Amino acid sequence: MTPTFLLVGMPGLSAVPSWWTAPLITIYLLSVLGNSTILWVIAMEPTLHRPMYVFLFLLSVSDVGLATALMPTLLGLALADAHAVPASACLLQMFFVHVFSVMESSVLVAMAFDRALAICRPLHYPTLLTNDVVRKIGFTIVFRCMGLHLPLPFLLAHMPYCHPQVLTHSYCLHPDIARLACPGAWGAVYSFFVVLSAMGLDPLLIFCSYGLIGRVLQGLGSSEDRWKAGQTCAAHLSAVLLFYVPMILLALIDRLRMPIPLPAHTLLSYVHFLLPPLINPILYSVKMKEIREKILKRLQPRKVGCAQ
Repeated sequence: MTPTFLLVGMPGLSAVPSWWTAPLITIYLLSVLGNSTILWVIAMEPTLHRPMYVFLFLLSVSDVGLATALMPTLLGLALADAHAVPASACLLQMFFVHVFSVMESSVLVAMAFDRALAICRPLHYPTLLTNDVVRKIGFTIVFRCMGLHLPLPFLLAHMPYCHPQVLTHSYCLHPDIARLACPGAWGAVYSFFVVLSAMGLDPLLIFCSYGLIGRVLQGLGSSEDRWKAGQTCAAHLSAVLLFYVPMILLALIDRLRMPIPLPAHTLLSYVHFLLPPLINPILYSVKMKEIREKILKRLQPRKVGCAQ
């Protein structure tokens, strides 16, 4: 196992670390503040203890976890231009980045299933998606994230490496590390299986869910009914596009070896990982009336009666 990996920073910004640091810290703090507000409101409001909001709670947990896992190397590059990362630290970051990424992807699938069930089977929705079922879905998501990625650090730590240990991102990702392994290393095959089983299967399941939703919406009588039903999916669909479009573009660029400038490639990677935790709380606060009202209610100062 190579003792260190070298990370790629944002080209052209190494000379001005103070300029790069301010946006990074601002994005992180806003992401934590927005998602913590969602977590706080859902935890404190008994009326929000329903499947759709439980999944939103898990989405906010994954967003906070993902943003936090990325910060050590990003801030190291921004503050100290620290490109060298010990292999143990790199594998630890890789584990948490991918656990929370797959968790977010899995929650988006669960939310698509929830919306499809609510629109396609509205009368059976309360009996089909009970609290017990939601709890089992939550445990399945956690087991999937941990089960898929727990072997990866150990496999990658014992793989032979035949290429220079230079990674193509500002953080440690397992396809990036596996790419450096010698030809025929079987750990790289497992890495490919993990990517395919999570990031390949989940978009397909979400697409199928929205196919079912689209069929039902076409059968609704008035355009007003279609609009109201469609609005319940607007925030989720926006979150899906925000998460998957940059990821698919990055995968196509890497697979097809498209000749794009390095700053554009790096920026697209930042968009994929840093933008969803920042934007998701705004999307759900704006698009979901109940969340918005509960946040405003909680933020209003309480009136205290005067003692006579």
